[in-house]
Amino acid sequence: MHDTEPIAATSGQPSAEPGVRLIRNFIDGEYQAGERWFDKHSPLDNTLIARVAEAGRAEVDAAVQAARTALSGPWRSLAVAQRVDLLYAVADGINGRFDDFLEAEVADTGKPVSLARHIGIPRGAANFKIFADVVKHVPGECFEMVTPDGTVAINYAIRRPVGVVGVICPWNLPLLLMTWKVGPALACGNAVVVKPSEETPQTAALLGEVMNAAGVPRGVYNVVQGFGPDSAGEFLTTHPGVNAITFTGETGTGAAIMKAATNGARPVSLEMGGKNAAIVFADCDFDAAIEGTVRSCFVNAGQVCLGTERVYIERPLFERFVAALKEGAERMRPGRPEDIGTGIGPLISQDHRNKVLSYYREAAELGATVVTGCGVPEMAGGLREGAWVQSTIWTGLGDDSPIAREEIFGPCSLVMPFDSEAEVIRRANANEYGLATAIWTTNLARAHRVAASIEVGIAWVNSWFLRDLRTAFGGAKQSGIGREGGVHSLEFYTELKNVCIKL
Repeated sequence: MHDTEPIAATSGQPSAEPGVRLIRNFIDGEYQAGERWFDKHSPLDNTLIARVAEAGRAEVDAAVQAARTALSGPWRSLAVAQRVDLLYAVADGINGRFDDFLEAEVADTGKPVSLARHIGIPRGAANFKIFADVVKHVPGECFEMVTPDGTVAINYAIRRPVGVVGVICPWNLPLLLMTWKVGPALACGNAVVVKPSEETPQTAALLGEVMNAAGVPRGVYNVVQGFGPDSAGEFLTTHPGVNAITFTGETGTGAAIMKAATNGARPVSLEMGGKNAAIVFADCDFDAAIEGTVRSCFVNAGQVCLGTERVYIERPLFERFVAALKEGAERMRPGRPEDIGTGIGPLISQDHRNKVLSYYREAAELGATVVTGCGVPEMAGGLREGAWVQSTIWTGLGDDSPIAREEIFGPCSLVMPFDSEAEVIRRANANEYGLATAIWTTNLARAHRVAASIEVGIAWVNSWFLRDLRTAFGGAKQSGIGREGGVHSLEFYTELKNVCIKL
């Protein structure tokens, strides 16, 4: 039984209930409650699965102070090789408790076990080893110069941790996207205070046990649970003891965090919303383009920041591609996470379901042609109470419609024809977001031209969600500020200091 299982009630805590976990904050190496608790319901059937301790100002302050103390303690004196060993131990600890993390992530999100097993948990663990390896091989810079008096001076650069990093995490890939930030932050010698989404509190809390078992010093890794405004998120991002803030989530929240960070001129790294386009040329490898586009539109119920919500298809291929995309969407059967035939899970919550269904209704009001979906699937038994929506494909709307402009974050896509390369580049770029695109063509020259012309942070050619974690990752326009991945993460999580020595 791990430390986030139901426990006996104490002062300020709710009574233990069968099947309901108590999820607490993790501060200075210990699990701690707060003054208030909130309920976490299953996306599958809306049953209560956990009560979560909400961190107030006192708990956030304690977490930040614990992190600051850790920075002046044994964590600060560790050599890079020692930090690397600890991060490897953390990764091994996650893999050693793979089933615990898998159960926690699936319970919080309702996603298919197969998806969490092959992406969420192993990639979440791998992030610690990847960034541990990066810090072992970071090159420095050194310059020799002649001084005005004719002698010589040497300048060299050293990296130092930025300090306490506030990490604000999303709910769609909770472990993976949290460790994507915590991994490099710790590799660089920082301490962190993590605020997971209120929808997915469990894996961040469970990671505290792994940190302790691996021997990570107290206070290096802290978790505060709660919401945004007037809760843990606001208290963390406005805390004067936080030196830098990194965030993944929707654009409105990112803008609020950026405003909060101006108090003290603290650096921010923001990966925000997207309205990503797939561009399918008539000369594509048809089967590969269908397989990739079905995944990019519908995997994880469309709740992927890099997912596709706009599909542009060259006109000669349009009807055939739409028919095949419809087949692919309808093959992704909704069901329980553990069922081998389940291809798609529910949305994260009833609130998010209501948002997505509002776009389904708006598309109908605007006169969209429904190729498939646009409603709620018939689910058996208690699953009827879950946050389910149908995988949906529309045609018949243009680039000026809200369906083409606004991020929906559900299993849906608007499919539109195009007639020329210049036209589709212009249309794909006519959006305030610029996170990712996928280009499908066998014409190598065209692939290079279009990839260079689309205003995004990452452009895939004949693939989707294929990531070399050493490369730069981030968004353009309203999709983000800054880059993460490989040495690019080190630019955010360290400060470069120049040392000048006159010989």
